[in-house]
Amino acid sequence: MYNLIRSFLVLTLLFVTFTAAAQPDPEDRKLTIRGQVRDAELKEPMVQATIQLFAASDSTFVGGTVSNERGNFYLTAPSSGTYRIKISSVGYQTIEREITLRRNANQDLGNLLMETESIMLQEAVITGRAAQVIVKKDTILYNPEAYRTPEGSPIEELIKRIPGAEVDEDGNITINGKQVKKILLDGKEFMLGDVETALKNIPVSIIQNMKFYDQQSDESRITGIEDGEKETVLDFSIKKGMNRGYMTNLDLGGGTKHRYASRGMGSSFTDKTRFVLLGNFNNKEENAGWWNRRGLNSRKMLGTNFNFDDNDKLKIDASVRWNHRGGDNQTENAKEDFYSEGSTFSNTLTANYTRSDNWWGNLRFEWKPDSLTNILVRANGSYGTSDGTTQSMAATYDADPYLYATDPLNQLSVLKPYAINQNLNANLTYGENKNAWAMLQLYRRLNPRGRNIILRVEGSAGNSENQSVSDNEVLLFRKQDLYGNDSTYYTARYSTTPADNWGYVLRTSYSEPLWKGAHLQLSYELRYNQNKSDRLTYDFSHMSTNIFEGITPEYRTWDPWLHSVYDKLDDYLERDLSRYSEYKNYTHNVRLNLRHRVEKYDYNIGFLVQPQHSNFIQNYRGVYVDTVRNVTNLTPTFDFHYKFSDQSNLWLHYRGDTRQPEMTQLLDITDDSNPLYVTMGNPGLKPQFTSSLNGYYNNYIVRYKRSIVVYANYRHIRNSISNLVRYNPETGGSITRPENINGNWNVNAGFTFNTALDSTAHWNVGTDTRVRYNNLVSYVAQDKADAAKNTTRTTNLNERITMGYRNDWVEVSLDGQLNYQHTRNELQPTANLDTWQFNYGGQFLVRLPLDFELSMNLHERSRRGYNDASMNTNELIWNGQVSKPFLKNKSLIVALNFYDLLGQQSNYERWVNATGRSDTRFNSVNSYAMLHVRYRLNMFGGKIDTEGRYDKKWGGRDNRGRGGWRR
Repeated sequence: MYNLIRSFLVLTLLFVTFTAAAQPDPEDRKLTIRGQVRDAELKEPMVQATIQLFAASDSTFVGGTVSNERGNFYLTAPSSGTYRIKISSVGYQTIEREITLRRNANQDLGNLLMETESIMLQEAVITGRAAQVIVKKDTILYNPEAYRTPEGSPIEELIKRIPGAEVDEDGNITINGKQVKKILLDGKEFMLGDVETALKNIPVSIIQNMKFYDQQSDESRITGIEDGEKETVLDFSIKKGMNRGYMTNLDLGGGTKHRYASRGMGSSFTDKTRFVLLGNFNNKEENAGWWNRRGLNSRKMLGTNFNFDDNDKLKIDASVRWNHRGGDNQTENAKEDFYSEGSTFSNTLTANYTRSDNWWGNLRFEWKPDSLTNILVRANGSYGTSDGTTQSMAATYDADPYLYATDPLNQLSVLKPYAINQNLNANLTYGENKNAWAMLQLYRRLNPRGRNIILRVEGSAGNSENQSVSDNEVLLFRKQDLYGNDSTYYTARYSTTPADNWGYVLRTSYSEPLWKGAHLQLSYELRYNQNKSDRLTYDFSHMSTNIFEGITPEYRTWDPWLHSVYDKLDDYLERDLSRYSEYKNYTHNVRLNLRHRVEKYDYNIGFLVQPQHSNFIQNYRGVYVDTVRNVTNLTPTFDFHYKFSDQSNLWLHYRGDTRQPEMTQLLDITDDSNPLYVTMGNPGLKPQFTSSLNGYYNNYIVRYKRSIVVYANYRHIRNSISNLVRYNPETGGSITRPENINGNWNVNAGFTFNTALDSTAHWNVGTDTRVRYNNLVSYVAQDKADAAKNTTRTTNLNERITMGYRNDWVEVSLDGQLNYQHTRNELQPTANLDTWQFNYGGQFLVRLPLDFELSMNLHERSRRGYNDASMNTNELIWNGQVSKPFLKNKSLIVALNFYDLLGQQSNYERWVNATGRSDTRFNSVNSYAMLHVRYRLNMFGGKIDTEGRYDKKWGGRDNRGRGGWRR
């Protein structure tokens, strides 16, 4: 280990020395191509235009880049000769020209003016509405003007309207089967990966267009060589003219039923810097869809984002954010667990109150001291506290309780012949955590053909302190005590769990050009991490009085309780329930990749060998363990991309991944600290291997404004690590042991289609079709019966069809959505399910006289096939908004929103797997009204503007008129 670190430090020193001393060959320095890309009409710089260089003789791809904020670009060619340069941007006509590079001569192409695309019909330009979707190369571009949102909406509302998009209750975005990892503004990181903050705070009114694509990794972008490590991003372009000057947006809202929602955004943009200040305070569910609103939640957020870009020489991105969250979540759950000889049923009522405060800081620093060197620094840190209290009541039965009662938990006397146990639980928690991470990466290009070397160092550290109080009482109706009464199991415990973690990463990679467009890359990485945890548990279960009584409904009332037992707290320390663990892990990643790229296609073939050394120490339940494990994981990868045209592309991706069992799963230890949930280890577990194959195709037909996206994903797991669960009919409890099992696989596919029905795109129609099939396999057993393999096959079909009409003053759309779930259980045919969720309706937005704007959303939503009859509902949901601007420049807007005006919305969630199924109902406030007052003040180039329109002399344009949208 010492020799490895010493070798790495020597390599780093050599790198720094070489960087300081090495100078490029005089010829290499002069074989450069420069230029500036501008809009032909407005003469404004074009940001993020794609520049590609090809060999003129055989069209081999030589290199590429994108234009910066000033429209400038810089390319280096490997040798003198004749090349073809191609410059493209969505919505503009492609520029192609042939250039000749001579020895010791720079090539400055000057200003390159890009003309907007237009559709010619009988030698006349047809001016129509904006296309909803444009596909070009690997980018799908959405036009906000084609998906009108109510006045004052954040970008979350825009994303929900685009085809193939989903936003869940946690703010996660999925588009065409891909999860969005970052939000960018004009190609720059915003809040450095915090998607939810961007969703709630960036207003649609400042957005020119929205791009969906896979962003290259830092290493790939710097080296110019694809590494296959991409992140899916949404890149929002700010309207022309708004990216220089000052901008303020305030939105204050208050409503009935104690609802409130206020947010603000202030920004200052210059040629080199961008500063944004955000604030958001609300207690309304902004992310949840009609099908899934989880509890009552309040959120408070303050954040700031800073970007600096000195013409590609120095780039700095930084952000700081504070979040406060409070939750009041009450749930009713009905669950069925499958076993080899039958099923058990359970009902649970839970009240959970939570509170958290978190601070995050992020930094990204990139410096290019010369054309051959790049230095990149990333760092982040966080501090957070959280606390909560939970109270629950549950019961387990050997028959479906809904056959005999409508409210099982409150009719337990009726269900006594079928009841197995009842569980009453109260819990209080508090936690504090601190984390920090930093990375330094050094890159040096060794020759113009692509030979380069990278050195990277990472370090991380963190610690946490968690405390919990639990009070648990279980009644066993089928097990008697010494006096012939129902047996009772009672625990009262207090636990503290301090934990620490730290680690480092040392990485180096070398890329060697093989032939034109082909590179071989070899990388080595040493990754070390260490985790320590020391849980101390104090047991008060046998005391004559309940010392926890009166504290569980409160927050953070630790001191009064601790003082009551402080002098003798150590007397209650239970060594068998306390647990010390320490985990050390050394991972060596040796990766070899072959990458080849030409104009029409590119591919990447890679193989990762991962030797791993682990040391695990544990002292628990009277058993001391100190064990070592040495394993090797193998991960093959393959990526292929074929470009039929700029608008039509195909991608294929394969990845194999080996996952080792957790160390705790391999220990032959039985944990019966909770008699209703006993766990065991399995020393014979094998590693599981997952194969994933993904395909993705997109196409855009310019003439008809028609977009097509097709995708499919297949996943198969060999030796899947599953759980064998044995059921105890006497207590209703279970014994769980991990086992390997085969037969788990799934496939999902989707098809998205959008097209204009007329040449002016007033009429549009779209469809979004998704299907998923899961083959879920697990072991189930009842008491001492032999384990049986159970297979649950689930098919999900989701279809959404939309049709709309829009012109300058009205937009109307009709839509229908169907979600069908078909489930078949091999061992328990009585558990077969066919559930339906469907909704249909429409929405419209109309601009009325006196500057009134009215928007409505009316949908009938229905459920069928649920066990609980109260879940099979028809709900007519009516939401809307009416708004009007005031003041001379319309900078003040008053809007009245109403939600679920008829009061019919409810909240359910269902899941099904090989071991059971579950239906859950959540509390929420769905029906309320809210009054918003919004104010906008924008100053661009010394001119105040609030309506999103800009005169050309101020460097802007009417956002409805250009940018490749109107034809």
